[in-house]
Amino acid sequence: MFALIFEQLVKMFFIMLLAFVCYRIKLVNQEGNRSISNLLLMVVNPLVILTVYQTGYDPELVRGLFLAFAAAVLIHILGVFAVTVLIRQKTGPDYCIERYNAMYSNCAFIGIPLISSALGDTGVFYLTAYMVVFNLFSWTHGVILMEKKCSLKNLREGLLSPVFLATILAVILFFAQVKIPAILLDSMSYVADMNTPLAMMVAGFSVAQADLAKMLRNIRLYFVCAVKLLLIPLLSLPLLLLMHLPQAVSLAVLIATACPAAASGTMMAIRYKQNYTYSSEIFALSTVLSVVTIPVVVMIAERLL
Repeated sequence: MFALIFEQLVKMFFIMLLAFVCYRIKLVNQEGNRSISNLLLMVVNPLVILTVYQTGYDPELVRGLFLAFAAAVLIHILGVFAVTVLIRQKTGPDYCIERYNAMYSNCAFIGIPLISSALGDTGVFYLTAYMVVFNLFSWTHGVILMEKKCSLKNLREGLLSPVFLATILAVILFFAQVKIPAILLDSMSYVADMNTPLAMMVAGFSVAQADLAKMLRNIRLYFVCAVKLLLIPLLSLPLLLLMHLPQAVSLAVLIATACPAAASGTMMAIRYKQNYTYSSEIFALSTVLSVVTIPVVVMIAERLL
């Protein structure tokens, strides 16, 4: 599994490097980056979920899905406590940016292609439970972090996001065993297959916008990335062990947790008038470092799970 994960991350890194060059030579601008991000969020990711759920009913799959959901809830609660203790409010005005990025992972953009390559459609099936929990927490706890208050309007917006709605629809179709016509499903699958290259290109565009020299000299960034990429995933391991989950469920949830900072962190920072430049730096550095840290976390997990 370590070799498979590392190989996939290296492939994804080269796509990210290509996107980095494209942005730096001005082949793509910020407007293009925003358009691709929207395409990924609004179309590609929902179609990935819908196609994954087009499988025969299996009680073991359903049991694994509920277990993945329970594990994801517990890990997010653990994350809230961890970032609150480790990243103190007195550290500065950007503590909310650091807490958000240290807790919430890029489970869709990076997690879907990574888990798909390592665990196949079954792994992505379990990942959707993590993504539902991610949306619930990021649009409640995450918004409270950014806005300093809880808003029912923002919660409603999160619950009406395309990924969340696609997950609900996919689950209904799965339990009702309603099959999408083959010709339409094949078309949807073609679009869903674009997830990996588009996700890594968005990551590459974001890295290209960062001031790399300044970013690499900022010691605080490394601390936030260490909390996100190593500490929270490793703290999650004992929890997964205590739950005695099937290995595929444990690995899917753990890989999702170990993914770099969420792309939504920068979007949230822009929306709520926080320091979005700092957020993009955390996103960029954590994405690059995850090429090394995710295989390490998986290697440790394989020895224990």
